[in-house]
Amino acid sequence: MASSFLQRLVDPKKNFLARLHMKSVSNRLRKYGLRYDDLYDPMYDLDINEALNRLPREVVDARNQRLKRAMDLSMKHEYLPDDLQAVQTPFRSYLQEMLALVSHMQFLVKRERAEREALGALPLYQRTIP
Repeated sequence: MASSFLQRLVDPKKNFLARLHMKSVSNRLRKYGLRYDDLYDPMYDLDINEALNRLPREVVDARNQRLKRAMDLSMKHEYLPDDLQAVQTPFRSYLQEMLALVSHMQFLVKRERAEREALGALPLYQRTIP
C-alpha cells in the first residue's frame, strides 16, 4: 500500500507537483542542451561508469559534447538560442534505454564484482600494475 502511494506521489501523470517539478527540470536542461541521463556522474557510481563504457562510442561522444557545450554556456552566462532549445529532448533517455539492454550487463557487472571479491581478487578499477 505504501509503495503504491509513493508511486502515485512521484508519477507526473497523477500528481500536479511532480508534473510541475518535471517541467521545471526540463526547462533547465533545455537551456543548456542537456539530457537527464547526462547528469549521472560516472565517478560517483562505478556501475554507471561501467555502463557508459559498454555504450556505443557515438552515444558517449554525444554525451561528452553536450556536457562540454553546457559548461561552455554556463561559463559564458548564456543559454542556447530559442530555436535550439525547442528541439532539445531532455527526457529522451539514452542510458535508461540501454539499461533495458544493459540491465543484464549491470547485473553481470555486479555479479562479476561480487565473484572477484569472493575469490579475493581486486576489483577491476582498483588493480595495480606490478
